[in-house]
Amino acid sequence: MLNTITSIEEFNDTIENTPGALIYFSHEKCNVCKVLKPKIHNLLQTEFPNIEMFYSDTVLYPEIAAQNSIFTVPSILIFFDKKEFLRKSRNIGIEELRKEIDRPYNLMFN
Repeated sequence: MLNTITSIEEFNDTIENTPGALIYFSHEKCNVCKVLKPKIHNLLQTEFPNIEMFYSDTVLYPEIAAQNSIFTVPSILIFFDKKEFLRKSRNIGIEELRKEIDRPYNLMFN
């Protein structure tokens, strides 16, 4: 089960208190999002266990999406040590994502 972010305060607290965070932005009517979300979650659990995954629904909580300039779904933001490291939208490949996370993850957590 993913932690759901439902307010800007929760978003800010998450970034402030989570050394490695991936925020997944989507909504219930996005079929691509439904397929991609478990793949990303599995990638994090198996290869990057120190990154926590969070979910924010862009329809239910548009203010969070607006604060982060999210205009399309799916979109992901990855934060390391309170700083945005990576932003991906629409066409997100799992292998490409793995390669982009690998080096900074190892520098931070190993």
